[in-house]
Amino acid sequence: MAPTNRTPGKTPKEAPAEPFKRAVAGCFKAIAGVSDFEVTFASERPALAPDRVRLPEPPRRFTLQDAAIVRGHADSLALRRACHDPKVHRKMLPQGETARAVFEAVEQARVEAIGGNRMPGTKRNLAAMLQDRYHRGNFADITERADAPIEDAIALMVRERLTGEAPPADARKIVDLWRSYIEDRAAGDLSRLADSLENQKRFGEIARDLLASLDMGEESSLDTEKEPEDGDGEGGPDDEGGESGDAREDDSQQGTTEMEAELSEEEMPDSAMDSDSAPPAEVPDGTELGDSEEPAEPWQPRPPVTHDNRGPEYHAFTTKFDEEVAAEDLCDSEELTRLRSYLDKQLAHLQGVVARLANRLQRRLLAQQNRAWDFDLEEGVLDPARLSRVITDPTAALSFKRERDTDFRDTVVTLLIDNSGSMRGRPITVAATCADILARTLERCGVKVEVLGFTTKAWKGGQSREAWLAGGKPAGPGRLNDLRHIIYKSADAPWRRARRNLGLMMREGLLKENIDGEALDWAHKRLMMRTEARRILMMISDGAPVDDSTLSVNAGNYLERHLRHIISEIETRSPVELIAIGIGHDVTRYYQRAVTIVDAEELGGVMTEKLAELFNEVPKAPTRKGRLH
Repeated sequence: MAPTNRTPGKTPKEAPAEPFKRAVAGCFKAIAGVSDFEVTFASERPALAPDRVRLPEPPRRFTLQDAAIVRGHADSLALRRACHDPKVHRKMLPQGETARAVFEAVEQARVEAIGGNRMPGTKRNLAAMLQDRYHRGNFADITERADAPIEDAIALMVRERLTGEAPPADARKIVDLWRSYIEDRAAGDLSRLADSLENQKRFGEIARDLLASLDMGEESSLDTEKEPEDGDGEGGPDDEGGESGDAREDDSQQGTTEMEAELSEEEMPDSAMDSDSAPPAEVPDGTELGDSEEPAEPWQPRPPVTHDNRGPEYHAFTTKFDEEVAAEDLCDSEELTRLRSYLDKQLAHLQGVVARLANRLQRRLLAQQNRAWDFDLEEGVLDPARLSRVITDPTAALSFKRERDTDFRDTVVTLLIDNSGSMRGRPITVAATCADILARTLERCGVKVEVLGFTTKAWKGGQSREAWLAGGKPAGPGRLNDLRHIIYKSADAPWRRARRNLGLMMREGLLKENIDGEALDWAHKRLMMRTEARRILMMISDGAPVDDSTLSVNAGNYLERHLRHIISEIETRSPVELIAIGIGHDVTRYYQRAVTIVDAEELGGVMTEKLAELFNEVPKAPTRKGRLH
């Protein structure tokens, strides 16, 4: 070989996390009992498909605790693959939404208990994963059952019975709030679960008994259903070849999908927590593992467009005490300034994150505009390309240019913020941060922004309830509280004049009950009066409509059914595009397009991608004739 002064090329240095990823992938395949299986890592929610799995991306400099959390997610999904039979599971799913959530959570607790009891290392990994999940969910300081998902409480108590493991430290409040209620009604059912740990069908039957004991069951006869010969006994991997054509037999439309995916093949575990901390999901074969393809609960066929899930009975007992009010009218100017200053102090450590997000969003959104100019005008912006005329012909007039209006800018966005008591503390601060970031950034891009809030004027019904009591407590009063709809910023008001209004959310005593359906309808009607070609409605909430006064004299799902009806009407009949942001809670059970945020530090990646996706899409056209009124 001829001499040369070239040095041999060096092999690229491997990232420090790569050996760890290979080890986790190998462990997943071993536990799941698969060989030809694609294992990927991404900064998205973990998800399982028949031939691939997505696991959390480990931090660049991960600790032993970080490694255990990633391994816990991998072990959880591997056990789901190895010890769970989707056919058996689908046949036993109950009808009600809450019942389904509980059934899903209990089944996930079963498969994880099988692995944890057999392998001590797996038990430690799963415990680390659960502790991280509930720590991120900010459940350590809750004080009311309304903030504690009952499905999580039941699943943790089932785990306690099956493995002997106490609930994670940050989840103990959830269990403590519900323990007496659950054990008083279903202690016998809980004690029977351990004997059927290895038999999915028998375990599911006991879980159904547990639901019935908690008044979550429905009239059904599982014993009369014809079971396939391979549906009994211990759950196993899904038969990938035989599931693609299976039709669902559910008649109801209780469940929805996460981030607008209508997936029709595999069932998904559900949770009322955020997308980062929720249990891993399963997705069907042929589906990309992306943000928009993760169901939050088992797929069910959508109802016909004529289906009215609001129910004909929804109405307000009286509306004369309701109010629509500007934020500056609820307190004086000095107090607004003080409250805004307080909000700014709460967000001081996030200013760098906010600035980077705003700049990144602005770059991405402006990059999508096809800028066009009109030249040789008598007024406008001076055209520097034609300044040479001044030298060559001093008598020539100056040339001006003007940018043409673009379709991108003919857009209005409404931010509707839940101002309920369940948002108190960190969630409302995050919500205010979202509004601040989105309004400022979109306004920079020429998009008009409206910021609205909704709550009630009083706890426990206010004047509406007093009028009902004075009227002799007539049956079926409907909504029984005084609405308060707040305008923080109108679409035509510049942000600099309205920014301090967001400080009102920090005011003690403002946050009370939330009646989401009527608030969403109100915001939608305001948007429908706008002249912009594209209208986007963004709901920022914790996803749980609650008004004790109304629910105490109506059906337990009275407000939820109305919310689902309004959402369905907007999503199927209106030109308005609807997206939801859950603050600390999963809102994907209600909205087709939704994302969950736990902490403001996550806004950078999540909100940039979601807004870019939204403005990348072709604007929505109504799918049905007519318009929502």
